[in-house]
Amino acid sequence: MPLSFEKPIDDLEARIRDMQSYAEEQQVDMGEEVALLENRLATLTRDTFANLSRWQRVQVARAPGRPTAVDYLEGVLDEFTELHGDRTLGDDPAVVGGLARLGDHSVVVIAQQKGRDTKENIHRNFGMAHPSGYRKAIRLFDLADKFALPVLTFIDTPGAYPGIAAEEQGQAWVIAESIQRMSRLGVAAVSVVIGEGGSGGALAIGVANRVLMLENAVYSVISPESCAAIRWRDAGAAPQAAEALRLTAPDLLEQGVIDEIVAEPIGGAHKDPAGAVANVKAAVSSAFEGLRGLDRAALLTQRRQRFRKLGRFTEAA
Repeated sequence: MPLSFEKPIDDLEARIRDMQSYAEEQQVDMGEEVALLENRLATLTRDTFANLSRWQRVQVARAPGRPTAVDYLEGVLDEFTELHGDRTLGDDPAVVGGLARLGDHSVVVIAQQKGRDTKENIHRNFGMAHPSGYRKAIRLFDLADKFALPVLTFIDTPGAYPGIAAEEQGQAWVIAESIQRMSRLGVAAVSVVIGEGGSGGALAIGVANRVLMLENAVYSVISPESCAAIRWRDAGAAPQAAEALRLTAPDLLEQGVIDEIVAEPIGGAHKDPAGAVANVKAAVSSAFEGLRGLDRAALLTQRRQRFRKLGRFTEAA
């Protein structure tokens, strides 16, 4: 089902399909008419996605059919071997991690996985990790340091799971532990925000030397709906909250929160998943190449300075 602002695009695509079907059935040449509509479609799509509001980008980041973390694991990496469990309580399916190869180099990869359909979304808890998921990430950070392997993370979560059981198991504490552990990595780390980057649940695997973000992804301390419910006592004010939060890739690049915007195919990653995966692969490879010559001390210093300079403030006289 198309997003609300995609309906004119979807209607034009349907007209093109109908015209092509009619031409085939009636054995008539309608190539010129189809070409005219295809040119109009390309222009409409380009103009629509070049002028999205922040709330519309939130909708694109959540769009059905958008590539999930597993899609990127399969398309960006080779020889992925998943490692399960946190060695304490269990295995959280919202966090997928293990060993893989990126080109000629071995890497440790950690990803937040939403589902491709309703059944998988329930199994993956919509990408919202329990404490066992973050302990799994910490275990993999330890593994990366032990064997001097670079770390790649894919961020896509509305936030950490806020249920009572998660809080009883120390959700806030383990998120802080994951942030601290990643900040102390002695190896190169690259993070990619591929969909939603929600609050501390996202930052727990986002303390990297290079932070990349897909063009229509979002990254924020809180979801627009939750922000609206708190600020205006009305979740329906989410579009207004999205504008105030400045949570889009261009906003965050301007603020220095991310280092690079990864272009999506025209129409969004959900329209051309293979194209989005190819763009991410090129961007990730380039990011690691830029970090390859740095030793442990330089990587730690660069990462520390990167995060310490975030934000704007004025010192009192």
